[in-house]
Amino acid sequence: MNKIVKMLVATTVIAGLIGGGVWYARQRAALDPEVRYKLVTLENGNVTQTVSANGTLTPLVLVNVGTQVSGTVRKLYVDFNDKVEAGQKLLELDQSLLQTVVRQSEANVLNQQAAYDLAKASEARMKALLAKEYVSRQDYEQALQVLKSAQAFLVQARAAADKDKVNLSYSVITSPVSGVVVARLVDIGQTVAASFQTPVLIQIAQDLAKMAIDTSFAEADIGNIKEGLPVRFTVDAFPNRSFSGKVQQIRLNPTSQQNVVTYNVRIRVDNLDLTLLPGMTAYVNIGVQKRENVLLVPNAALRYKPAESERKVENAEKTPSTAKVEAGAPGKGKKRDGQSGTVYVLADGEIRPVSVQLGITDNRNSEIVSGELKAADRVVTGENSSGDKKPSSVGMRMF
Repeated sequence: MNKIVKMLVATTVIAGLIGGGVWYARQRAALDPEVRYKLVTLENGNVTQTVSANGTLTPLVLVNVGTQVSGTVRKLYVDFNDKVEAGQKLLELDQSLLQTVVRQSEANVLNQQAAYDLAKASEARMKALLAKEYVSRQDYEQALQVLKSAQAFLVQARAAADKDKVNLSYSVITSPVSGVVVARLVDIGQTVAASFQTPVLIQIAQDLAKMAIDTSFAEADIGNIKEGLPVRFTVDAFPNRSFSGKVQQIRLNPTSQQNVVTYNVRIRVDNLDLTLLPGMTAYVNIGVQKRENVLLVPNAALRYKPAESERKVENAEKTPSTAKVEAGAPGKGKKRDGQSGTVYVLADGEIRPVSVQLGITDNRNSEIVSGELKAADRVVTGENSSGDKKPSSVGMRMF
C-alpha cells in the first residue's frame, strides 16, 4: 500500500514539474519582444496627401429644352438615348388654338389697313380743299391726326400678328444643340402650361464624352485645392477601376449647413469610351501634396500605446503628485498635436518611446520630418494575441 502511495506522489510531482516547465517556457516566450509585438521595419518611400469627397457625374453641357407656349403634346419625334442634331424637330404641340389666334390677328390687320386707307384718302381730300380755302386748317389737321392714328393702329396690328405667328412657330420644339437625349419628361397627350416659368420637356447632353463632377469640400481642405490638380475617382458601377480627371473650377459661392462651410469644386472628366453615365456617384480623391523618397512610419505605430504606459496614466489620474511627474513623459496622457507623435522602437531586446515630427499623411503612412528614427528601425504597431492574455494595447482597467 505504501508503495502505491509513493508512486502516486512521485507521478504528481513529475507532472507538476513538467507543467511548471511548460508554463515557464510559455511565459518566457510571451516576454520575447519578437513574439509579443507586431513589428514593422521602416523604409523610405513616396507619400501623397489627399482630400476626399463625394460628387455626382453630370454632362459638361446639359440643355433643358422647354416651351414658351402652352398646349397639348401632339407628336413626339425623339425618345431616350436618341442622337439629335441642332434644329431637328423634337415634338409638336397642338396648334388649333394658336392658328385661330393668328387668323384673328390677320383679320385685325386687314381691318386696320382699311381704316388707314380711308384716313389717307380723307387727308388727301382735306388737303386739296384747304388749298382752295374750302375748309379750315383745323379741319385739315383733324384729318391728318386721324391718318396718323390709323397708321399707328395698323403698325400695332401687324406687330400683334407677327407675335402670334411666332407663338405658332413655338409650338414646334426643335433642338438648340447637337447631342443625346438623356431625359424625356412629357408624353403624347400631356398638357404643358407655360404660365409662370418655362416647363422642361426634354434634356439634351451636348457631348457625353466630356463630363463633370460637382463636389463639395470643407473650408479646411479648400485651401490646398488648386485648379489643374489631378483627380482620381471611382464609381459603384466599376468598383475595381479607377478614373482620372482634373480640377476645373473652384466656385467662390460658399454653402453653409449646420455651421459647416463648404465650397463647390467642379472636376473635368474625359469619357471617351462613354463608360461613365450621368447621375453616377463618384468618390473623389485629390492629391494636394506629395513627398518622394522620405522616411515613412505606419499610422498604426503612431496609434500604438503599450499596456504599461496606459497603467501609468491611470495611476497618474488617481494620484495628483504622480500626474505631475508623468505629464512630460510620452504616452496616452500627453496630447499629440497635428505635427508630432510618439512611436515605440525595438532596441536591445526592449521597446522605447521615440518622439518624432510628422509631415503629410495618406491615412496609412506618415512622413517623418525629424526625430531619432531612421530607415531599418523596427517599430511596434501592435501586440500579438495569446491564448490566455488579450493584447496589451487594449488595456484592462483593474478594480
